[in-house]
Amino acid sequence: MTLERPGGKRRRHLDEVLLALEGVSLRFGGVNALSDISFDIRKGEIRAIIGPNGAGKSSMLNVINGFYQPQEGTIRWKGRERRRMNPYLAASTGIGRTFQNIALFKGMSTLDNVMSGRALKMRRGLFWQLVWIGPARREEIEHRRRVEEIIDFLEIEHIRRTPVGKLPYGLQKRVELARALAMEPELLLLDEPMAGMNLEEKEDMARFILEVNEQFGTTIALIEHDIGVVMDLSDRIVVLDYGRMIADGTPQKVRREQAVIDAYLGVAH
Repeated sequence: MTLERPGGKRRRHLDEVLLALEGVSLRFGGVNALSDISFDIRKGEIRAIIGPNGAGKSSMLNVINGFYQPQEGTIRWKGRERRRMNPYLAASTGIGRTFQNIALFKGMSTLDNVMSGRALKMRRGLFWQLVWIGPARREEIEHRRRVEEIIDFLEIEHIRRTPVGKLPYGLQKRVELARALAMEPELLLLDEPMAGMNLEEKEDMARFILEVNEQFGTTIALIEHDIGVVMDLSDRIVVLDYGRMIADGTPQKVRREQAVIDAYLGVAH
């Protein structure tokens, strides 16, 4: 699969650091999930996190969005050191997330699932939501308008009223992306967004990821096992293996690293 950025822009100068991790380590009992990890994510880039199974990739995303608290290291978000964090606070500060295993409300429609991503944007209290008049009604209409724009953008208007549990896997993945976009995140974390997809579905998802990055200006950090997709999509790649960082740089640089070649070919450590 070969992809080009819209407008022919394939590489850009990315200087402003949005998120920086310094010396991050995460342990579960005697198991080191992450060991002394340091890298940054710059505003406007697509940053890939790759590695063999068990390398610590999902643990890394869970640290970024506050689900796990590292025992060591520093995390800086938009230049300020971030103390203890949880997923709700991370979301409220601009970090959105999709999951390796789809986490949608299967009995609800596509529209309602995407609307749930607007929850943090709603300002009216429970009373106004119950009576649904005046300010609450105007607020919901505005949120609904934004959700419809996202649905059109991701080309899922034909399933907007369909319960997501009845949708094929590839479309469910797209609905989950739509819900994450409804949060209007500054940093979007994608955990294996193309896992289990056929070639056509992968091409569609890759195109949407590029367009989200280009048109919305959303910074993206993604985990993906399809190395061809990673090399085409990413501005920079960080490679993990057994919880340690073994490479960091552009796709051209990373693909030449002997440690990366050894990890993917299964060379003994």
